[in-house]
Amino acid sequence: MDINSTNIVLKVGGNFFEDTLAQSSFFKAVSELKKQGYNIAIVHGGGSQLQTQLTALGFESKKHNGLRISPDEQMPAVAGVLAGTLNKQLVCMAMQHGLSGVGIALCDGNLAHCTEVDSTLGAVGYPHPKSAKLLHQLMHANLTPIICSIGSNNEGRLFNVNADQAATCVASLLYADLFLLSDVAGVLDAQKNRITQLNHQTISELTANGVIADGMVVKVKAAQEAANTLHKPVTIGSWSEVSKLLADLKEAQGQNAECGLNTGTQILPAKGVNE
Repeated sequence: MDINSTNIVLKVGGNFFEDTLAQSSFFKAVSELKKQGYNIAIVHGGGSQLQTQLTALGFESKKHNGLRISPDEQMPAVAGVLAGTLNKQLVCMAMQHGLSGVGIALCDGNLAHCTEVDSTLGAVGYPHPKSAKLLHQLMHANLTPIICSIGSNNEGRLFNVNADQAATCVASLLYADLFLLSDVAGVLDAQKNRITQLNHQTISELTANGVIADGMVVKVKAAQEAANTLHKPVTIGSWSEVSKLLADLKEAQGQNAECGLNTGTQILPAKGVNE
């Protein structure tokens, strides 16, 4: 794995907000990474909390192919949960571990321009990287960007962006090593064992066979896109094992993309992309 870059993007999702042990271990690892000279950006979603709030407000919430259908009338609630409550919770968690977090959204600082994914999904956007200036300024000041997945287009329409795709966008801006973290150890095979590496061909086969399904399809697709863009592997893994990230990064230094890691699943760039 190529880690010549000192930038790392870590993505966490909804269940992370319910796991206090994972939160502590995660931010301790982030703090240690920063002490070692890495610049860290954290990207988050919040599906379960968002679902709870939408239900409480009387909204019907459905998913299609792993993406939450988000009518425009629901966007004030969506933005309130993601850019408001959850984003500031993460800022406070970071503060408790000696980190100076700054909560922002994907629509801040001209980070990205979003386009509508599909009119049937409503205000669901796909992010296109634009400017890393804000991120560089924050990191230069030893601040940790904590970015929620709310984006917009040039007309000011708010979009709910899949957090894995948002993290991919941020990693592209920073040419960072990307880690998509959830409550599973990585991509699992049919026997529920962790797969250490996946390439384009095996991803296609496992998806066609239904082994990779539901939200993991979106996650793996985002990781594949990021690997192709960054010309280096992207890791899907568990936030409860994030402390092992330090050892994996050190072990990966000087090795090629085929080395594999001790934790998570490496998604490799498509053949020929990085040649």
